[in-house]
Amino acid sequence: MSPDQNARIPVGYVRRAHGLRGDVIVRSLSDDAERFIVGAEFLTDHESPRDMTVSEVRAHADGVLLRFEQISNRNAADAMRGVTLTIGADQRRDLESDEYWPEDLEGLAVIDAAGTTLGAITSVIMGGAQDRLVVSTPDGRTVEVPFVAAIVTDVDIAEGRIRMDPPPGLFDD
Repeated sequence: MSPDQNARIPVGYVRRAHGLRGDVIVRSLSDDAERFIVGAEFLTDHESPRDMTVSEVRAHADGVLLRFEQISNRNAADAMRGVTLTIGADQRRDLESDEYWPEDLEGLAVIDAAGTTLGAITSVIMGGAQDRLVVSTPDGRTVEVPFVAAIVTDVDIAEGRIRMDPPPGLFDD
């Protein structure tokens, strides 16, 4: 269940313009600390998508302060407010062996240790302390499962399943 390599992945959005020279403040949505560097290229989600190339980067209390080669004044920067910056799926960082992209998990079957179907992953909720898998059960309920090794014992994307050892009451009525 590999993601579409042509898919666009949001990595940040423009909060607002800053100054008169066309700088913008961007809120990062990326888990890659090196995402916003001089020379980085993004595609906007604007009604007319534009290629954007970072020419300057500075830290800012409200996010990352960027200057793009394609923007030279305050008016052009103001027009970028709310625009999402994206990259191709093939431009993401390499994952560690125990990491997964949320879209790789969506749609996987969920089974318990005995092989009984508990449901399917419908989404992933990213959290500060821990992530949660949203499981739709065969009877139509939705269960949020902490994505921790004590409960999620095996993830096999190639086989299209996740094995869980849920505590009593998590999937029971």
